[in-house]
Amino acid sequence: MLDFRHFALGLFAALLTSSAAFASAELAKSKNCVACHSVERKMIGPSYTAMAERYGKDESAIKVLSEKIVKGGSGSWGQMPMPPQAGVAPEEAEVLVKWILSHQ
Repeated sequence: MLDFRHFALGLFAALLTSSAAFASAELAKSKNCVACHSVERKMIGPSYTAMAERYGKDESAIKVLSEKIVKGGSGSWGQMPMPPQAGVAPEEAEVLVKWILSHQ
């Protein structure tokens, strides 16, 4: 019986993790992030993996990048500015940043 409990807990944890990742990918699509960003290749903006590599160990990254999504910014990745995303709530921006940083 103990083995079944461990299996069930592991399965439950895996489902929670994968559904959160899926939900964040869907959020990125619904907020049109994919028009400028891709998981592995640079488009108009940097790839999610490049952002995760640059900011993954930065303790202030979630706050800073969430604000940059909502308010916009420029200069971090070249001349192309990140326009403000008024349709993204601060809470959604935080979810997106956590998902982006998971691409390490």
